[in-house]
Amino acid sequence: MAHPELTLTEHRPFQTQRQDTWWLQPVAVLTGLGLFIIYATFRVFEGNHFIHGPYLSPFYSPLLFGLTDVAHSIEHSWFGEMPSWIPVFITPAVLILWAPLGFRFTCYYYRGAYYKAFWADPPSCTVSEPRKGYRGEHSFPLIIQNIHRYFLYVAIVIVGILAYDFWKALWFDDGNGGKTFGIGIGSIILGGNVILLGGYTFGCHSLRHLVGGIVDLLSKAPVRRNIYNCVSCLNRKHMLWAWMSLTWVGLSDLYVRIVATTGWQDYITF
Repeated sequence: MAHPELTLTEHRPFQTQRQDTWWLQPVAVLTGLGLFIIYATFRVFEGNHFIHGPYLSPFYSPLLFGLTDVAHSIEHSWFGEMPSWIPVFITPAVLILWAPLGFRFTCYYYRGAYYKAFWADPPSCTVSEPRKGYRGEHSFPLIIQNIHRYFLYVAIVIVGILAYDFWKALWFDDGNGGKTFGIGIGSIILGGNVILLGGYTFGCHSLRHLVGGIVDLLSKAPVRRNIYNCVSCLNRKHMLWAWMSLTWVGLSDLYVRIVATTGWQDYITF
């Protein structure tokens, strides 16, 4: 039985025969990612209020260099004070921003999301694009997508560093020059950040291929099979991990900034 071919009679941007609210998802992604980008850009170039007591904002971790006008940042930094020859607009966050940004930007889930929301290539299934041609991943900036696996290695290291930051967030000044163990609201928030970022990072598609994709028969490699199953379990909810971790890392930075600027008393139990 012959079926009539359904085609668009003319090409216009976002033209479609769909009757559902297909635009809701790209608009939601555009709004969510857009708000995060605006806030993160402000915080990264603000260069202040990123440390309070044992709490270090994940936007500034690892803290390679400290700043003289940010209390306790130099003593918590890896290499001391920021060199004078580095321009003022290069904050400690700018020095490490490329790693988490590169990992998110090249993520297999995120690229599918912002292709629709930002690039509109296409805005949704069976919806026409606003441009005549598609350059794909053979030209800048989308060609960067092809090095996602290398950003993964750096992202794993950063999760480890953030876990260490969480450990440090459990030790508070005892008033006598020493440290005492405690759990504050900030400790819980930074701990949750590690869990969510870990779930997102260790559920990465590239990691799944790395641990099991090079084996022809997983049943003959039980260790790889178990790791592969664990990564696959996280990978099934990769979108959820991606959004939860993105939201939580922003909230973690916001909390540190609030306690650093307002002097708000962080509730600590010992």
